Amino acid sequence: MKKNYVLLLIFGTMLVGYSQEKNPNNEASASFYNDVTLTHLPYKDLQLLSMDAGIADLDLDGDPDILIANEHLPNILLINNGKGMFTNESSTRIPQIAHDSEDIGIADFDLDGDPDIIVVSEDNKTNELYLNNGDGAFRDGGNRIPVTGTSNSVVVYDVNSDGAPDILIGNNGQNNVLINDGKGYFIDETIKRFGAFIDVTQDLTLCDIDNDGDQDLLVGNEDANRLLVNDGKGFFEDQSSDRLPYRNEPEETREVVTADIDGDGDFDIFYGNVQAFVPNALRQNRLLLNDGKGFFSDSTHTHLPKDENRCFGVAFLDIDHDGDADIMTGNTNGPRFDGNTPFSVYINNGKGIFSEAAGTFMPENIKGRGFDIDFSDFNGDGIKDLFLSNRGSQDFLLFGNKH
Repeated sequence: MKKNYVLLLIFGTMLVGYSQEKNPNNEASASFYNDVTLTHLPYKDLQLLSMDAGIADLDLDGDPDILIANEHLPNILLINNGKGMFTNESSTRIPQIAHDSEDIGIADFDLDGDPDIIVVSEDNKTNELYLNNGDGAFRDGGNRIPVTGTSNSVVVYDVNSDGAPDILIGNNGQNNVLINDGKGYFIDETIKRFGAFIDVTQDLTLCDIDNDGDQDLLVGNEDANRLLVNDGKGFFEDQSSDRLPYRNEPEETREVVTADIDGDGDFDIFYGNVQAFVPNALRQNRLLLNDGKGFFSDSTHTHLPKDENRCFGVAFLDIDHDGDADIMTGNTNGPRFDGNTPFSVYINNGKGIFSEAAGTFMPENIKGRGFDIDFSDFNGDGIKDLFLSNRGSQDFLLFGNKH
């Protein structure tokens, strides 16, 4: 998750910024991040099942606001005062209808100069399109979406290069490509642009994996993952078997992210893996290195620490401010989706080899059911902050400190 004005946020219940005397074991983490959840998030009496956070300047006042995809409950819109202090303005700005909300995409779909919202849902198969009135208040435009599905992921991209953002949806079933007519109405061109195939898709990620100047599509599935290569005109060919190394064991991927981890000018792939619905799936996350032409080799055993977490949220971010891409994962290790689990941090040595360092940057008591992570400057000080979305447990907001 991901995407298109979307940044992720981390909410926290603990004060990380203790003094060294009060918090000797978390001295380093206290110096990197200060937990402001209790003072800056209006979470009193809110019901939350946070699946995804969309970050964008929704009210056009110059700072990032937060939209939360709230599973089986009305979605939540938090408005930033410019200093990272948020107020809950959901009831006056966005329709308050409960859906099984899963994932968010944000773009100016009707080309009127302000950001609009697409939220896809799973169990009740309702895709929510919300059009901005120009002041950060939204009206329902769901009748413009011509498909329904059991949907888990959405990304926004100008597929046909006509200047209007289109919508790609990942489903339990046939994934969709919806082409914008330039006025914010959508035409289903799935079969001619994707072809017919059935997956149980949990995540879609756009990336130029072959360095040809267009966006290709990575598909994270509850079975074999896919890589769809763009021909430059918005038609995608499944080249997974040629380009991706597969495991012999079952793999259940919850999230796919990309970054140039080794500084060689191309994008590498991280799969955040779980064992939830696929029997005997290996929990071990995977790291794939790009050869520069979009063909990948599995470097998990040499570049990534061994883990047994169920990883539901992943982000590449420079958490230690040294100029390379580190990894943070949100984990949920209890039965089904229960229990509070620490977030994991893997630090890059600059060459794409990672070592675990959660205790250095995140205090051990920052735990949850981590489903989404993002990295954005919420308080306007020029330093990236963190937002952690936790399904059914406390979200966290952490301000970054200067280094």
